[in-house]
Amino acid sequence: MTPRAFVPLLLVVATTAQVPDSASPLGPKPGETKVNPTDGQRYVWIPPGKFSMGCSKGDNECRDREKPLHEVAITKGFWLGQTEVTVGAWKRYVQETGRSMPDEPKFINQVQLDRLLNPAWGDEAQPVININWTDADAFCKWATGRLPTEAEWEYSARAGVSGARYGDLKQVAWFADNSGKTPIDSLGLQQSGLQNYDQRLKDNQNGPHRVGQKQPNDWNLYDMLGNVWEWVGDWLEEGEENYQRAGNRDPQGPSDGQLKVRRGGSWYSAPRGVRVSDRHGFRPNDGGEKIGCRCAVASF
Repeated sequence: MTPRAFVPLLLVVATTAQVPDSASPLGPKPGETKVNPTDGQRYVWIPPGKFSMGCSKGDNECRDREKPLHEVAITKGFWLGQTEVTVGAWKRYVQETGRSMPDEPKFINQVQLDRLLNPAWGDEAQPVININWTDADAFCKWATGRLPTEAEWEYSARAGVSGARYGDLKQVAWFADNSGKTPIDSLGLQQSGLQNYDQRLKDNQNGPHRVGQKQPNDWNLYDMLGNVWEWVGDWLEEGEENYQRAGNRDPQGPSDGQLKVRRGGSWYSAPRGVRVSDRHGFRPNDGGEKIGCRCAVASF
């Protein structure tokens, strides 16, 4: 299937694997979009409903921290950024608040690799990166919203799909295999060692892409998988892998912790890290060239 470009007013109807509540005839429909006048970005209506959260049935790549699969109810609808927060939206934030742009993003990992990923932040349609959790939280509050909860994020990413991904991975996501000049086998590279992996991705010019270039999910959301990791609001549980204990009604995660959760995988990730249930903890004061965010808003 040929990838399609970002079409802001596209409306796609949800599948039936989830059970969204009936919307009012006068209210927004799943996938309906609206521009947030504060950050200038387009947001998608996410209806209330129920879904199965965690390791998808038949997914053999799940880690223990994704288990068990459990039922969760999202009781209130909300608006979620149709794409990751862009450089252009962040520049607007900087202009209005007097803050500074993040450091110019470079490809730096375990070995010294210093290729610029978005020189001078010149491409405003790329996702903003090099932001830590505190940065992301402050932006979303400025945009009259908040970071989505982990449950809201997965519910929105699935958009009615019960499998590990909401479409063919190469069609819906930028990840290590397709985010560079030529296709690569990231799994094979991983097995040869991190230094070889990083060097190959650097040489292949892998990096983030403009938002909205891949196929959206059935609720009209782009790049929920791949491109950049996305911060969510929750702390990651410490000392226990089973996150079912958070509850099955609008779970918020632990009240405190050491690590914040990031979701979705990135342009750097091998396929295992680009699944709707995959979840990782990251220090909230750390950012990096692979992490961005998208915001949730209750109403405009």
